[in-house]
Amino acid sequence: MVQEKHYRHELKYAVPYAEYLAMRGRLRKIMSVDPHTSADGLYQIRSIYFDNGDDKALREKVDGIAKREKFRIRYYNDDFSFIMLEKKMKINNLCLKYDARITEKECRDILDGNLDWMKTHPQELVRELYAKMRYQRLRPRVLVSYVREPYIYKAGNVRVTFDSAIRTSLYNQDFLTKTVSDISATDTPQDMILEVKYDAFLPEIIQDLVQVPSIRQQAFSKYGACRRFG
Repeated sequence: MVQEKHYRHELKYAVPYAEYLAMRGRLRKIMSVDPHTSADGLYQIRSIYFDNGDDKALREKVDGIAKREKFRIRYYNDDFSFIMLEKKMKINNLCLKYDARITEKECRDILDGNLDWMKTHPQELVRELYAKMRYQRLRPRVLVSYVREPYIYKAGNVRVTFDSAIRTSLYNQDFLTKTVSDISATDTPQDMILEVKYDAFLPEIIQDLVQVPSIRQQAFSKYGACRRFG
């Protein structure tokens, strides 16, 4: 049975490093470290984002279009044995994500433009990307890399993450390589991007931990930041 998907709330904040240290200390007393992290409580994410020649996804973000979608391929800690194709849909501060696991060979074929096999793939999301690569002219545009520190809280299905070291490379050939030539995508790489995701409600105890007077909610896009160079 296909699991029904629901939109989740997603809030983002830019957090100075000193405030991050204080907030992390408070969160660790209440929330659990995501069990998928390594011993240091972190993991690295690399993603290739897709867009067309008119920069549809980028322009919709910059123009503040309320309802939009992005496709990306993602893997963790340079492990090529677990690669996910994802479609993220947003309506204002609500987000919905569909994903499908693909093989390393399938990923390389997509990046190389070898697409015919996709139209009969058993995963519906792969077939959808094929159609949009054909008719919307989506193609790989930029590599986005960052380090994530995630925490979870069962009530409300809350997930709080700190993302740092956001880096970019315009050369998608660097994807699926152990050595990536990239540069910082932000002017203050020491700062953190705080993301808070939850279902129907955000427990008051978590609200108190993340609503700090010195930080403000903002519409930060890693893809947008990494496209600043082209």
